[in-house]
Amino acid sequence: MEEIFVNKVANSGLITLNLEDYFPQGERRFIDIKDVLFMGMVLKEKDFRDWVKNHDWATYTGTNVAIGCTADAIVPTWAYMLMASKLSGIAAELVFGDLQALEAVLWRKALGGIDINEYKDQKMVIKGCGDLPVTAAAYAEITRLLTPVAKSIMYGEPCSTVPVFKSKA
Repeated sequence: MEEIFVNKVANSGLITLNLEDYFPQGERRFIDIKDVLFMGMVLKEKDFRDWVKNHDWATYTGTNVAIGCTADAIVPTWAYMLMASKLSGIAAELVFGDLQALEAVLWRKALGGIDINEYKDQKMVIKGCGDLPVTAAAYAEITRLLTPVAKSIMYGEPCSTVPVFKSKA
């Protein structure tokens, strides 16, 4: 008697969403104000304004930029505003914070383009391991987006998932 194999995964109705398909493109750069502070601690307005005036902002053309300060220093808000004014229209994306904050913004923007209604009442598997560095922020964002519409959300691979969310409806 011939044994019949049934592909339970294929018959499960699970929809796999691979976040790598939405991976935000572009170079990421961080501009650390600490590099232009006097003694690494104090922002001198004249020196800072000279740095802003003479800095080659064109090197950031088309890149994704985070601006911040890793030193334990008090940096006036206007300093970040001054940098943002120079990067406006040059950088593809600009955020205040570190590279992790930049990634969160890039993922929110990339995943915001998904038509979430396609996944209404669906059993979703958000693919886990891959080749690209998909951040925890991306997984949190897709979960935030899918929770109002999906029947269930799981993490991993269709053959081995971790339950994340199940609709009460």
